[in-house]
Amino acid sequence: MASHADLHAQLGVDIDPELLALALTHRSYAFEHGGLPTNERLEFLGDTILGQAITIELFERHPDESEGELAKRRAGVVSTVALAEVARRIDLGSHLLLGRGEETTGGRDKSSILADALEAIFGAAFLALGHEASAALVLRLVGPLLDDPERSGAALDPKTHLQELAARLGRTGPEYAIEAAGPDHARVFTASVLLDDVVVATGEGTSKKAAEMAAALTAWTRLHDATGR
Repeated sequence: MASHADLHAQLGVDIDPELLALALTHRSYAFEHGGLPTNERLEFLGDTILGQAITIELFERHPDESEGELAKRRAGVVSTVALAEVARRIDLGSHLLLGRGEETTGGRDKSSILADALEAIFGAAFLALGHEASAALVLRLVGPLLDDPERSGAALDPKTHLQELAARLGRTGPEYAIEAAGPDHARVFTASVLLDDVVVATGEGTSKKAAEMAAALTAWTRLHDATGR
């Protein structure tokens, strides 16, 4: 596991070590170590800190836009895919405390785990440093995504945006392959999206549609950021 000093440097703030460790503790690790506290309560708090900071920034930055347009912009930067992108940029995955199962199945790069941990970081920052500092942290890490107008549309309709981007890039597809796991009452679907018959992203959801949308948004984000189109 990487040093917390490295993470503090990426965050630009120092968070109490115990709070930071809690923010990094996934439930799989907690379960394997006798039921330790997890980062889920901090994630709940951090989601509110994130939403408030981004909402206020958008409200002030775009005084003439309607509520609907502001909501679209917000959706584009608070999605799981967007937050996971930020988390990867600061190498958050290398700091996570994961159970053996998540460790062996690539949990350090799963978008849902990374996004949840980032929100938990925001919650920990609020408790350790207060509202102003935690909001500033949100804007420092997530704020730059607000400058990309394409992101809001992709968050709301990722499959269409991926299809349009693939066409502009001269790629064939997209096509989707679905796998399902778990009992009928708790089914989890995993979608793989293929371009030129190559898997470029995967996504999970509690329905086939949700999994496909998650995969499409991840694929769009990767292609968009790699090509600038």
